[in-house]
Amino acid sequence: MRVAPLLVALVALAAALVAPSAALAAGNPPGAPAPISAPPGTPRLVTSETSPPAGYRLTGRQVRRIAAANPWVAGARRGHPHWVSYVYTRGPGVWQVSWFTPPPHQIEMVQVYVDDASGKVTQVWTGYQVAWTMARGYPGAFGRNVNSLYVWLPMCFVFVLPFLPWRRRPTLLHLDLLMLLGFSISLAFFNQANLGLSVPLVYPFMGYLMVRMLLLAFGRGRPREPLRLLVPTQWLAVGAIFLLGFKIGLNVTNSNVIDVGYAGVIGAHRVLANIPLYGHWGYGNPAGDTYGPINYFSYIPFNLIFGWSGQWDNLPAAHAAAITFDVLTMMGLFVLGWMIRGPKLGTVLAYLWAAYPFALFVLSSNSNDALVALWLVIALLVLRSATARAVTGAFAGLTKFAPLALAPLLLRGLGRAPDRRTVVRFCIAYGLAIVAAMAYVVLHGNLDWFWRDSISYQASRPAPFSIWGLWGGSGMSLKIPQHLWQGAVVALGIAVAFVPRGERSIVQVAALGAAIIIGLQMAITYWFYLYIVWFFPLVIVALAASHPPEPGSVRPLSRARRPRRARARVPTPV
Repeated sequence: MRVAPLLVALVALAAALVAPSAALAAGNPPGAPAPISAPPGTPRLVTSETSPPAGYRLTGRQVRRIAAANPWVAGARRGHPHWVSYVYTRGPGVWQVSWFTPPPHQIEMVQVYVDDASGKVTQVWTGYQVAWTMARGYPGAFGRNVNSLYVWLPMCFVFVLPFLPWRRRPTLLHLDLLMLLGFSISLAFFNQANLGLSVPLVYPFMGYLMVRMLLLAFGRGRPREPLRLLVPTQWLAVGAIFLLGFKIGLNVTNSNVIDVGYAGVIGAHRVLANIPLYGHWGYGNPAGDTYGPINYFSYIPFNLIFGWSGQWDNLPAAHAAAITFDVLTMMGLFVLGWMIRGPKLGTVLAYLWAAYPFALFVLSSNSNDALVALWLVIALLVLRSATARAVTGAFAGLTKFAPLALAPLLLRGLGRAPDRRTVVRFCIAYGLAIVAAMAYVVLHGNLDWFWRDSISYQASRPAPFSIWGLWGGSGMSLKIPQHLWQGAVVALGIAVAFVPRGERSIVQVAALGAAIIIGLQMAITYWFYLYIVWFFPLVIVALAASHPPEPGSVRPLSRARRPRRARARVPTPV
């Protein structure tokens, strides 16, 4: 039975996901339970270390001695006798001891939490995990139970189930689907706070998909047979609807709103209050003004309906926005597939979105990343119109800035190369869309804060979630190869306006767009798993639509609409 190799691959994927769970999480002292989260309180410096603060049993001096005796702390401090320690209270019954580099430019190098009642160290963090709490592997920090194996593994299985090659030879599509699931291995190590493995494991899968998309755009690796399903299309539609209901139910009952979704609610509140959108953010989310204005405008309807308490609470507006973005993306893919080749392809695309674990990851984290996917799907829907795709591309870029790199690709559009009038129309529409989106920022004299807190901040912030940040470190020792790769991606983004030559199909547009977005993500310092859904719709459109149509199916959407020639007028006989 030829389905066996694919089943073996799925078992291997499951084993890779289970294996990290046996590892000891960073910051978990031997014999202590795994840390669940960081203490919720705010650190308050202890000024007197000889007497216990009100409500505490230990003194600051005792806590410092307990922390310094920890073997992990002793190992981290070895060779650094000049580090300076400070003692803080961190909410009821919790202490924090931190070691910093010497003044004047002090950097926190070690962070220790001590339980006041037992006098024991509960968590120890060093290196990048001091500043980046999201790198500590706290369970459920992103999406709660979506990370559980009993949710993730079934989602991986149903993602490939309709495409299993029962009694036939596996094709390149099956490898493609496994590569899309391969990011799960990296996520498993990330959830165990093992960035040394999670970060580099992302790049083989992104590299494969980027090369695959480029080859597909140039006509290599195209399937020779129509897309075959293990189940009837009607069953696939039922499965997609069921999965959508499951995802919404999980969002309502067991999900959390991370800072990204919270920022959308805050931004919408500021717009509704007619105050500057950028700069001087508080609300427990000081870096929330890092996205484009379209992101915040998109949350306005949900703030109007559900309101906001002013606190980082359950945030029903963020939940409603995330659900809406997900549902609209799924609907857009269905309509797009129908336009390309009829209901079967539309159902396949909708199902792939509904079943993809990382789309569920985004929804359960209530982030804004599905909004980027939605804009890109809309851009594919309106590819025939230069004006419409220009406006959509600009709005996508002013949601999160990566889609701005697709401007030359969208300028090229479908079919033959655009004439001068089409180019002018696209450029005017693109510019006017940017002006309209930025009008609120400009009218409030907020352009400098926009640049500082979004463009400049995004371009310069260090992070250990890419090879550039993890291996390059604070000194950015990999900045030369990183800049070279960034330059190559920029060159690719420009080149797609001219190559491949000839009439361009929607498969080529989707594949090239995916390659550019993937290349850009491989080039940035701050990368995260939520970004996978930016290129995922483009990838599945390119993969599924590249199959030849079945006999009698709808003619593919591949060329721009051409004006009909006027029929020759037949002279009327006298």
